[in-house]
Amino acid sequence: LNYRRPDLVVQCLESLEPELRGRPEWCVVVVDNASGDDSAERIARAITERSWGNWARFVESPSNGGFSAGNNLGVASVNAEHYLLLNSDTIVRPAAVRGLLEAMRVQPQVGLLGPRLEDLNGSAQESCFRYATPWSELVASAATGPISRFLRRYQVALPAADTPHDAQWISFACVLIRARALAEIGPLDEGFFMYFEDMDYCRRAWQKGWRVRYEPSARVVHLRGGSSPVKQAFAERRRVPRYFFAARSRYFAKHYGGVLGVLLANCAWLAGRAVSLARELVGNKQPHTAERHARDLWTGWLRPLAAPERPPT
Repeated sequence: LNYRRPDLVVQCLESLEPELRGRPEWCVVVVDNASGDDSAERIARAITERSWGNWARFVESPSNGGFSAGNNLGVASVNAEHYLLLNSDTIVRPAAVRGLLEAMRVQPQVGLLGPRLEDLNGSAQESCFRYATPWSELVASAATGPISRFLRRYQVALPAADTPHDAQWISFACVLIRARALAEIGPLDEGFFMYFEDMDYCRRAWQKGWRVRYEPSARVVHLRGGSSPVKQAFAERRRVPRYFFAARSRYFAKHYGGVLGVLLANCAWLAGRAVSLARELVGNKQPHTAERHARDLWTGWLRPLAAPERPPT
């Protein structure tokens, strides 16, 4: 899925080329999410010049509907037994796709399967998680040792592991989805412009009886932040795009009781923030939250299931 990052897409396709040798039944679909620049021309030209046309298809979306909408468009363009959703900011290590397919073949109850995500130097990234809950919002905003230890079972991110295991949800930077599972779960929720759609989809998978699993023998490099400014904004304590908070509101509304669920999550976050703010004032420390974070929590909270918040073009 491309949005104004054609160089990353071409790099990703280069890493996929060896995976497709000798596999005429496999194909790659590149979706341009109405980038509005020269992305489409550059990607199409690379496919032609590098003779990738026998396995790479190119689809242009008429509008930028976000992560879910773009991936749904790509999935709908081809009939397959398995669908691998892959971020543009990824590099597929040798045999990763084959490894995922083999692991799924021998585990028929697994509907979604994620690889080990790693940095370019091979360091493992966190890619398995617990569901976000109001309690996890308190833990994240408090950022205080005693609270984190006491409520550690609510911390969202799980440490990277070297053994396969089930997870409540996995990163959709790279995820293999069984077609039969997709048919039962349905498409990704296009009410999420970007973020929280992967957590939502994994919850829906478990509700339908499909397992969500992690397979570390398959390895994929994830150049974090290459396809979205949100993680960098959090890291630099700048204001985070509104669509992140709109997606957050939708998630808590869907899974924790509508507007009441959003209100509960926000109050829990503010309670934790009162703790961390007191520590910052006493210890003269820098804030760990993003700019205007407390205000932006309320984005879309009264109508959390309305049309998704989208960035300006």
